[in-house]
Amino acid sequence: GTESAFVVLARAHALAAAGKEIINLGIGQPDFRTPDHIVQAGIRALENGHHGYTPANGLPALREAVAEDIYARIDVTVNPDNVIIVPGGKPTMFFAVLMFGEPGVEIMYPNPGFPIYESMIRYSGATPVPILLREETGFSFSAKAVLAKITPNTRLIILNSPSNPTGGVVDEAELDLLAKGLEGHTHVAILSDEIYSHMLYGGRKHKSLLTYPNLKDRVIMLDGWSKTYAMTGWRIGYAVWPETMVEHATRLCVNDHSCVNASAQFAALAALKGPQDEVHEMIESFDQRRKTIVAELNNLPNVRCADAAGAFYAFPNVAETGLSAKEAQDLFLEKGGVATIAGTSFGTNGEGFVRFSYANSEENIIKAMERIRPLLA
Repeated sequence: GTESAFVVLARAHALAAAGKEIINLGIGQPDFRTPDHIVQAGIRALENGHHGYTPANGLPALREAVAEDIYARIDVTVNPDNVIIVPGGKPTMFFAVLMFGEPGVEIMYPNPGFPIYESMIRYSGATPVPILLREETGFSFSAKAVLAKITPNTRLIILNSPSNPTGGVVDEAELDLLAKGLEGHTHVAILSDEIYSHMLYGGRKHKSLLTYPNLKDRVIMLDGWSKTYAMTGWRIGYAVWPETMVEHATRLCVNDHSCVNASAQFAALAALKGPQDEVHEMIESFDQRRKTIVAELNNLPNVRCADAAGAFYAFPNVAETGLSAKEAQDLFLEKGGVATIAGTSFGTNGEGFVRFSYANSEENIIKAMERIRPLLA
């Protein structure tokens, strides 16, 4: 499979090249620059001769910094040897699914959810089993419903909170129930995608799957720098692996990409060790944009939008417009010059929804709504 966001982005670029002004609310990428002290750290690394291979699992200093950051944020002690630095978030998804996916087994994943989950599950030969995320629950899930879908063939459960594409955050009570219920399913591992863990609003706090001692031997936690530090193009992420899996994951690194480039790792180290002021400013800006876009979407004809609790996405319901998700996406882009992503790009349960990224200025968000409103009137 692929990511429709990049298909839409290519179409938006083609329209822009033909002279049409495009407002991009499609791609999931912060519109801020990487903070300067991080950029300078990457430049200094190159100037100081860090041009060679690094360890397959990442620079020791960076892995130690990750462990320190995890302890500071969620009060969990992580062995730096269990941290693996990778080029972005996708390698961890790829490796986890390769480890557990094969014909005859089942892997559960959120639907609507990041499209690479289902793509990789199918590629491995495993059967994808959707965890339905519903609008009426703020796109959280029912732990009882998830546990009821586990069979002897279930090998892996993929979770993502805060969520792409919905902006939903799983209720802590549901996570508690899920963690408790998984005690009876020791054959099931969990991939917890926490890449948006810094981006929560309205006083919400992040609950990591690493905080459950009864799951520590089965949780693979994915995080990174792309979203939090506006470092998407640096291709730098990490995962915390259970003791029994870390050697296998490292071997996959050796076979897949050898190592992560040195300068990006020094930049990532500066991100964790340096001032966090710009991160807080970015998140405050996202929060203000969130309030604006949710209010604006709810004022569009026949559109309703649940409150976005995290990440930088809104996921309005457009079913009452009479348009399918794909029709709405194409109408907004071709007629309105506003790039968005059809909910069906994130799974069959995304029909009737469109993803809006508010990683764009408040001015552009308001202008985009002004363009869309007459199309739906």
